[in-house]
Amino acid sequence: MAESGVNPTAAALLGLLHEGPMTGGQLMAAAERRLAPYWSMTRSQVYRELPVLAERGYVRLGKPGPRMSQPYALTASGKRTFSRWLAENPGRDTIRNPVALRMAFGNLHSASQLKSLYASANEYHTEALAQVREQVKNAKRDGETYDASALEFAVAYHRAALSWLKSAPAG
Repeated sequence: MAESGVNPTAAALLGLLHEGPMTGGQLMAAAERRLAPYWSMTRSQVYRELPVLAERGYVRLGKPGPRMSQPYALTASGKRTFSRWLAENPGRDTIRNPVALRMAFGNLHSASQLKSLYASANEYHTEALAQVREQVKNAKRDGETYDASALEFAVAYHRAALSWLKSAPAG
């Protein structure tokens, strides 16, 4: 754990709560909308982190709403912790690409398996690239310069993946 004492998922939740109080479901939707092109978060991670953040005093619980949903609001301590996290060294990237992992064992695939793997990956990256380009356009239109810049990383990633797939050995 870093100096701030929060992991990246917890920090992302604190960052999202700068927009205002949100329930776990709303936080998940905000993470999907803003962060998913370059940072994955699962529902179980969100719901595991929220009680820890509350226990540490970084968020406070609001009044239960419909279906017992409970909003979380960022506290002053949570804002300070998030600021410390922002100032920390981010560490190294972790690359986990399931297609690259399978390609490493390409000599054990049949030609048809490789063709199917590449086609599926190509379809995914093509669709993801179109979606994230739209998100970049919208972020720029809305004056969200930093969001747009972070999303440009995802654009470059999907472009690189598509370029890499074109040069993949056919088997």
